[in-house]
Amino acid sequence: MQRVLVSACLLGHAVRYNGTDKKADHDVLARWVAEGRVVAVCPEVAGGLAVPRPPAEIEGGAGGAAVLAGGARVVTLTGQDVTTAFVHGAEAALARALADGIRVSVLKEGSPSCGSSYSYDGTFSGTRVPVPGVTAALLRRHGVQVFSEHELEAADAALGAGC
Repeated sequence: MQRVLVSACLLGHAVRYNGTDKKADHDVLARWVAEGRVVAVCPEVAGGLAVPRPPAEIEGGAGGAAVLAGGARVVTLTGQDVTTAFVHGAEAALARALADGIRVSVLKEGSPSCGSSYSYDGTFSGTRVPVPGVTAALLRRHGVQVFSEHELEAADAALGAGC
């Protein structure tokens, strides 16, 4: 059975920066949980960050690939550099995906770790940029398909295609 890597906050775990969750109530996700397919991950917590923690964004709206290449940093609203924690968390998520043969993931959109189609520009102004977060970028680099919580049907179809 193909397993699916899923952001822990989407499963109701209170691991977000502000100590809350973003539980996704969706039939596909509920079925996956019942089937035992879901592997929960919070890259930020896996990287050593606390709950709660200050919000963080990728400087310059550069995106996760730039962070992984060493060309951008992840900083908190208070100016703390948390790049190392974000990279370590992404590496932990990738290690789990590789260990379990996971080829499909569903991650929290907009997150500097998990955002699949957008993250924020680093100004803490709410401005979106069309670049993925650190974990999404690393998973994609290694062939794991990354979907957001708004794309659960597409993720389910990818599982059905034997990905």
